[in-house]
Order: sequence, then structure tokens, then C-alpha cells
Amino acid sequence: MTASPFPDSPPEPSAPPRGGDIDWDAGGIETELGWSVQAMSQGFSRIATGAVADVPGGPRGYQVLVAITTEDPASQLVLAQRLGIDKTAMTYVIDALEEASLVERRPDPRDRRIRRVLPTDQGRAVLTSARAALRAVEGTLLRALGSEEQTQLRRLLARVALDAGAVESCLGPVPGAGQPAAAPHLSARGRPAGARATAPTEKSTSP
Repeated sequence: MTASPFPDSPPEPSAPPRGGDIDWDAGGIETELGWSVQAMSQGFSRIATGAVADVPGGPRGYQVLVAITTEDPASQLVLAQRLGIDKTAMTYVIDALEEASLVERRPDPRDRRIRRVLPTDQGRAVLTSARAALRAVEGTLLRALGSEEQTQLRRLLARVALDAGAVESCLGPVPGAGQPAAAPHLSARGRPAGARATAPTEKSTSP
């Protein structure tokens, strides 16, 4: 690889490792699920912060916009539980989004003591732009995978995430966990009122 003529410029990315290059029998750190998830999460956090820089609250603000534009209207507390964000931190995120005219708080018609968080037209436009930017950098993060592999990884991760709540309920509370766990369930929009969210199940292949 040719050295960059600009000493302060970031190094050129090296070729991504191939799955066949990993010695799975050696039991190296790259074979550990926890390390892989952590490394991917750290890499995603770095690129996501820049991609959604125009959204107040950064990645958290982006997730709020996604949730309130794709799911049934929810209160600030429900959003905090849904996304696994501390309720105090969520207050600051919603305040920042509201100050930027991206969301608005409205009284719930069923209980006016509760204020629902709804997106504005400007909020939807900002989300569309941020989502496109995020998808572009996600492709860079997943460059070691082919297009079909990237789609498969997204779907597998979504299935594991949706089941995370059930796993945690089996293990019980984790001492010192600190950060509240997200409430993993399918998006609520379109479900009949009162219907309970459940993780997807595999269809039976029996005749």
C-alpha cells in the first residue's frame, strides 16, 4: 500500500479479513461472541455519531425519531423503556428535539395527564436525511460481507435482539448493570389496540 503524501490524513483502510482467515479451532479472541459484539458496537458508535450529527441528541435522538415515526404514539416514559434510555437522559433528548422543532409533545386524548411525543414534518425530513447517511456508513462497517450477507446479518441480529428480553427474564437482574435494558418487541404500529407484542416465531415446516 502506498503511503499517504499527507502525514495528517487518516490511514487508508486495509482489506477486510475473510472468514476463512479465522482459525476457529484456536479459540482466539475473535472467536468470542462478546468480543465481536463489543468491537462491532464500538465501531458502529463511532461512525453513527458522525452520520447523525445533525440530529439533536445524536444516536439517541435518531432512535427516538425512528421510534415515533414508525410506531404508535408513545409517552416519554414509554419511549425511555422502549429504547433502553434512562428516563432523565430521555428528558434531555426530547427537550433538544423539541427545541429544534423536530418533535412536539401533545396531551394523550385518552389521558390528558400523559403527553405523547410526535414527530413534526421537519423531524421526518431530518430523519430521512440522517437515515440515508447512516445506511451509507453502515455499508462501510459491514464491508467484509457481501450484500446478501449484510442483509442476513441484519435479520439475524434483529431476531436475537427481539429475544433478548426473554433471555434476561430467565437469567434475572444483573447486579451493577446500570443502563436500563431496552424493551425488545416488534414495532407496535398497525397492531390492534391492546394486542401484546411478541417476538417472531419460525413457521412450522411440518405438513
